[in-house]
Amino acid sequence: MFKPKFFTVLPGLTKEQIAKDVISGILVGIVALPLAIAFAIASGVSPEKGLITAVIGGFIVSFLGGSRVQIGGPTGAFIVILYGIVQQYGVNGLMLATLMAGAILILMGVAQFGSLIKFIPYPVIVGFTTGIAVIIFSTQVKDLLGLDMPTVPAEFIEKWHAYATHLTSFDPATTLTGALALLIIVFWPKVSRKIPGSIIALLVTTVLVQVLQLDVATIESRFGEIPSSLPAPSLPFFDFETIRNLIMPATTIALLGAIEALLSAVVADGMIGSRHKSNMELIAQGVANIVTPLFGGIPVTGAIARTATNIKNGGRTPIAGIVHAITLLAIMLLFGQWAKLIPMPTLAAILIVVAWNMSEYHVFRQLLKSPKSDVIVLLTTFSLTVLFDLTVAIEIGMLLAVILFMRRIAELTNVGVITRELKDRDEEDDPNTIVTRRVPEGVEVFEINGPFFFGAVSKFRDAMHIIEKAPKVRIVRMRQVYSIDATGLNMVKDMLADCRKSGTTLVLSGVHAQPMFALQQYELHDQIGEENIFGNIDDALDRSREILGLPKEGRKRDFVPSVQSEKQED
Repeated sequence: MFKPKFFTVLPGLTKEQIAKDVISGILVGIVALPLAIAFAIASGVSPEKGLITAVIGGFIVSFLGGSRVQIGGPTGAFIVILYGIVQQYGVNGLMLATLMAGAILILMGVAQFGSLIKFIPYPVIVGFTTGIAVIIFSTQVKDLLGLDMPTVPAEFIEKWHAYATHLTSFDPATTLTGALALLIIVFWPKVSRKIPGSIIALLVTTVLVQVLQLDVATIESRFGEIPSSLPAPSLPFFDFETIRNLIMPATTIALLGAIEALLSAVVADGMIGSRHKSNMELIAQGVANIVTPLFGGIPVTGAIARTATNIKNGGRTPIAGIVHAITLLAIMLLFGQWAKLIPMPTLAAILIVVAWNMSEYHVFRQLLKSPKSDVIVLLTTFSLTVLFDLTVAIEIGMLLAVILFMRRIAELTNVGVITRELKDRDEEDDPNTIVTRRVPEGVEVFEINGPFFFGAVSKFRDAMHIIEKAPKVRIVRMRQVYSIDATGLNMVKDMLADCRKSGTTLVLSGVHAQPMFALQQYELHDQIGEENIFGNIDDALDRSREILGLPKEGRKRDFVPSVQSEKQED
């Protein structure tokens, strides 16, 4: 459980894979360069701290982590909380909070809390992720347009009021530089996907500003020189009063880091068909967040975009992440003096694109079609994140999700399900049991028992991963699923995508009224196909036989409709 993936995959490494990992690591290192600088500046610290974080933190996450392909470094999720800590407690307070967060992450990993992170409701995650994206965008307007304003208010509404007041003071050269950077980042993928648009935008705008001698703010004019070496490690100054005040911010950093890292690992698992060690990943994140601030770095976590870039370029082992850190170190040592010429509006453009990608607006919009309780959780978490405080948003979002979950359970007619569990009745006593049915070869049948809420989703996902070879038809029995929420709907959506990728037909059996309505609202009903959704297992099995080109067998003589069966048991 606590053995890093690096040592797990080491015995099976081949020269071909090592070569692919090295190439991928170099490419990801180049991609990470502008992001590391931009995230540091947006967090309220100097740019080299982002590079230090990506180098040291990225190395530790890959060397000790529980994922084969995770890329660690600074991310946009931290910007909001880090900026607030720096404003209130200074850089020393940020270092101390990061150390505390690292210790919390290690404790979470040792206590095997990794799997519990999976139970966080999907609307809560989307709510505060989209909220963070909105805040990141709002912090970049001044640098993108070159507004002539001394300070930017911290509060969201006051900030936009100040922007509106000073909008006429925009600088044409700065605005055009930022606009050019945005256009390059957005449209460059149509030219080539091998080299990221952010790198091209950075190179083009930097050269233009220097050649044309435009009066545009740069890293040098704002922060001075970028060091070309790693600083010596040092401990931050601390006292017990400061530690007490930083407990909640540090806990927020730890929770955000855990969620971001494990979400990234789960996404990576789906892309490469692997399984990460969640608790080992938390421990690695914790160690990285303890070591990195000693060198002046900021919080570290898994970066989904960089991890996906690693996978798409052939990276399959932690060697790619280690090479990514070494590449960034080489760039910092050899070319750090040139990085100071990067225009500030270019970095603002890069962060705006990051915010857009983080926002998951299409997911947010789709969640608005979920059951009302999920919509309430989503909008509450989003509003609190944007208008108040991220820590409060997560706490209240989780609390509201739990309360609504309990209310929904109380409103459901689950007496039949509970009675069956208490009686411990044999499967053979059930007239609709799969045991008495002939399941054709190439068909896999899974059954979900009880409401399909966020607590059950990870178990179902684990069951899906047990099957090594994808079946021709996957039947999911939902006769005991009386209600489904946004997390369950998202799981069905992911399962449908996986089935399409592997050439498997997804068939649903025993779908009740609420899940059926929710599937229609979530626009999944038509994607699955009405011809693949049934009220009972016999019809579902006949559909699978039709797909396989086998003769239908019809319903069993002792067939009992699910609704009628439940009424009899009541």
